[in-house]
Amino acid sequence: MKILVTGGAGYIGSHMVARLGELGHDVVIYDNLSTGHDWAILHGNLVVGDLADRALLKTVLEAGNFDAVMHFAAFIEVNESVRDPLKYYRNNYANALNLIESCRDAGVKRLIFSSTAAVYGIPDGGGKVVEGTPLSPINPYGESKAMVEKTLRDFSAASDFRYVSLRYFNVAGADEQSRIGQAYDNATHLITLALRTALGKRDELNIFGTDYNTQDGTCIRDYIHVRDLIEAHVLALNHLADGGGSRIFNCGYGHGYSVREVVAKVKKITGVDFRVVETGRREGDPPALTADSTRIREELGWKPAHDDLGFIIKTAWKWEKLYWKKRESGEI
Repeated sequence: MKILVTGGAGYIGSHMVARLGELGHDVVIYDNLSTGHDWAILHGNLVVGDLADRALLKTVLEAGNFDAVMHFAAFIEVNESVRDPLKYYRNNYANALNLIESCRDAGVKRLIFSSTAAVYGIPDGGGKVVEGTPLSPINPYGESKAMVEKTLRDFSAASDFRYVSLRYFNVAGADEQSRIGQAYDNATHLITLALRTALGKRDELNIFGTDYNTQDGTCIRDYIHVRDLIEAHVLALNHLADGGGSRIFNCGYGHGYSVREVVAKVKKITGVDFRVVETGRREGDPPALTADSTRIREELGWKPAHDDLGFIIKTAWKWEKLYWKKRESGEI
């Protein structure tokens, strides 16, 4: 198939592009390189452009004769979204609307949307959520993603346009060959921050809240290796290509690890006893958030291959060491 990948130079998008190349698909990457990197593109052709540029988007989509679009281009920093909500509504929602309208105008009828567990907010009655759990985002980041989902739902109901929305939990890890990985300066993910602390790129790692009602008092999250997440996208693409209807799926392993467990595992794997500072809770952090992924396992046959915290951290650690070495030498 011929696929347009927005945000294909970023962390998850670049892994998607690499996998599409392995599978023999024809890929065009549309990215403004605001947080992505051209060196991370291992397959396909790059168009440097912004989703706010309707004229360029129209030209690319109408000339491309695409079978599907995979949409990864979004801002992802929760705290930043609270400080600057308009930035998030403009890019994550308004620009997604540009893309959806442009797909309609160009006759592209299949889209896979990169969503987030943040659409659930703080779920009632425990941490495990199903796709039918009411959406109650507590920050502009989650709200902007929920707005896109609702738009896709309504547009799909009114037309022959079909989509799959994948709600990510905590994506981590890197390409096993260390070709690509997390390369975002303002990373907020616990595993990335812990590894960069172990490397000496940060002075200390903060643990926000140690008095939650969990086994060790710290928050519990569901971590998923980026490669397993990419395979979920491949299955979603095949589902749409085979005529399947619009669907929403959680992407997580269904169990979680506490912050303290992750920190301990990072210290064991890296061999570095880095400084950890325990501080107060952050507003809006759920005590526990894990995915019920029954739907995607049963409907699409998703079978995660890397459900192992140690494996996730090891691939990320190998990547971080290589990334900073290349960065400091000027290679990237």
